[in-house]
Amino acid sequence: MPLEQANASPMPNGVTDPNYRPLPGRVGNLTVPQQHALQTLKTQLQDEGHFVQERMDDPMLLRFLRARKFDVPKAKEMLLAAEKWRQDMKVDEIVQNFDFTEKEQVDQYYPQYYHKMDKEGRPVYIERLGKLNVPALYEITTKERLLQRLILEYEKCVTERLPACSAAVGHPVETVCTILDLKGVSLSSFYKVSDFVNDASKIGQDRYPECMGKFYIINAPWTFTTVWSVIKRWLDEVTVSKIEIVGSSYQEKLLEAICAEDLPADLGGKCNCVGGCSLSDAGPWNQRRNGDA
Repeated sequence: MPLEQANASPMPNGVTDPNYRPLPGRVGNLTVPQQHALQTLKTQLQDEGHFVQERMDDPMLLRFLRARKFDVPKAKEMLLAAEKWRQDMKVDEIVQNFDFTEKEQVDQYYPQYYHKMDKEGRPVYIERLGKLNVPALYEITTKERLLQRLILEYEKCVTERLPACSAAVGHPVETVCTILDLKGVSLSSFYKVSDFVNDASKIGQDRYPECMGKFYIINAPWTFTTVWSVIKRWLDEVTVSKIEIVGSSYQEKLLEAICAEDLPADLGGKCNCVGGCSLSDAGPWNQRRNGDA
């Protein structure tokens, strides 16, 4: 639907990019039924005492509505389940108190990190599953602490990284660009950590929906068809449609989406952060580190 026809929602505040056009179902591009669904969901949450002012802004509610195709009862069910999960997992306590002191050690055996932005302003998340060493990893940390770290990073992404990227590019940024590197991955290592990967997938899909913008799987070996058949079952169709599987000739594809200066050198870019890109946390959300070599 053309933007001019979707006039039920005004453009979001703070937009400085003159070329910005919200995607359908976002603030600034809502049909009348979508705007009504948003208001209905908000009113029901308020009337029932479930509304959390500091977190449940319109973009957040719209993520749950889009995940359930603007079916208000289903979106509310999903959101309330996420709220119960937050209580059960003590998310607020994790945000306030969790300290992943083993980060540098874990980085040697399972690198997972955010690093700068893609050309659309999305934070780039990189995971090197091929470097996974399960025995060494679980000598350093536990599955529970890995999940707590994952939750903390999701929270920081929503409250710090996405707002910082939005400010940097002059328009709302609501999704992440993910690179999953499978170079050297083995089926045995994957299956040893598959329960964690499964739990992590469910957290992203069910508790932080509609945060995936683009997902590149690179260095996919021929055995990946077996791994993919397992992972695919954990994901919904919309999520699967955003995933692009690339072999070892991935550099050109990544550089179409990410500037060479922002892509780590070991992935075909030109960035060599001091101390290593995987530990730099370089990006507009971290003014202390500019990522320069």
